[in-house]
Amino acid sequence: MKRYFLASLIAAAAIAGLSFFLVEIATPAGFTAQDPGPRKVVSNVQPATGDYLPTLTAAQIALANASKTEFISVEGVPDGLGPRMNLDSCVGCHSYPAVGGSSPPVNPQVAFATSLSANNSVPSFITKFGPVREARFVKNPDGSADGGVHSIFTITGRTDAPKGCALSQPDFATALQNNNVIFRIPTPTFGAGLIEQIPDATILANLVSNAALKQRLGIRSKPNIVLAGNAVTGQPNLNGNDGTIARFGWKAQSKSLLLFSGEAYNVEMGITNDLFQTEREENPTCNSAAMVPNDATTTNTLSAIEQFAVFMRFLGPPIPSINTPGGQKSIAAGYNIFKTINCDQCHTPALVTGNSTVAALRYQTARLYSDLGIHDMGPGLADGVSQGQAGPSEFRTAPLWGLGQRIFFLHDGRTTDLIVAIRAHQSGSTSAGNASEANQVITNFNNLPELDKQDLLNFLRSL
Repeated sequence: MKRYFLASLIAAAAIAGLSFFLVEIATPAGFTAQDPGPRKVVSNVQPATGDYLPTLTAAQIALANASKTEFISVEGVPDGLGPRMNLDSCVGCHSYPAVGGSSPPVNPQVAFATSLSANNSVPSFITKFGPVREARFVKNPDGSADGGVHSIFTITGRTDAPKGCALSQPDFATALQNNNVIFRIPTPTFGAGLIEQIPDATILANLVSNAALKQRLGIRSKPNIVLAGNAVTGQPNLNGNDGTIARFGWKAQSKSLLLFSGEAYNVEMGITNDLFQTEREENPTCNSAAMVPNDATTTNTLSAIEQFAVFMRFLGPPIPSINTPGGQKSIAAGYNIFKTINCDQCHTPALVTGNSTVAALRYQTARLYSDLGIHDMGPGLADGVSQGQAGPSEFRTAPLWGLGQRIFFLHDGRTTDLIVAIRAHQSGSTSAGNASEANQVITNFNNLPELDKQDLLNFLRSL
């Protein structure tokens, strides 16, 4: 960048005893800030994103390795797969830039649709180089709220499926025509164990910090508290949880990694388990697995969902770069700009974990760049779905760690361009009563000189 060349020139002149006039250098003619794109995955760098927490014991590493084997295993119909599902393994969704991440460059759903001679067609929103997606219908046919996942594929026609199983895929074409379908992409799980161990009190204290500044910016922070019954608050029990702060998922709808795992096993793969005992599709002709739940804890053996949770819990946080892209000075300048324009009021740079039975998770600084609260993102990002205390246009502040190696952005994977993703946070207006809480911050971003925007983008892609 020219500014850093100028700084070096000034320093050299000062050493030589020369006098000079400081003149501001304008942005080079025609220069426009651009997303540097995902950082290259370098597998021989240690530590690397996808490694375990650095201070696990030998026994914990052995448990993590065994759990990883389960995480990457491919399920078949005899294992309980289906009858309706989106994919056949955890790693299919969580694979990039390493096992436990998010959508890979090539979407495995395209090949999976017809694997083992399955009869599935590939809907228009699933593409070879697009993100892994799940689909949800916003409304039921009678106009009432739906919001549930409608699995894309079925086992019909597969060579391992029961004979006579004939299921139809959901009518996505009509749902798309009626603007009644929304999408979610996988959230990365690196550092998830640290997020799980952040105390509620820490999250709450951070959400109410800098109250005057947040009020001026239009930021209204709140946690997604999943309430237990009507006691204490008188609010309804929406998710059957324990009244503590949920923190996983696009709307912070899941309290723990075990719940996150059990729900995904049932919803994404159709495999019933200790947490989700009943089949989502109860067609007896299509349910060939002998036992319900298909996956359950047995004597001295962890169930699959417990192993999924263990693997994610022991994954270390993403490893940022100190000099890529743009160089160390640009990244440092970008971090200062990040704070100056108030991105940090929602994307809190760090929170500290509490006490834990796992020493590697105990009192650790998690540099997640999220307050784990939910915020109104306005009509531009609204998906019409409510989960827990999160309403139709509210989402969890997405943790930014690992963003530098992420391909797809926003809850539905609508863009691969970081600038587009940033600007999508701005929509609605105060006068209409539907303003995104990020509107002022994005105005601050838009008003930056192009070189400052580039520094900010370089910082974000360094994470």
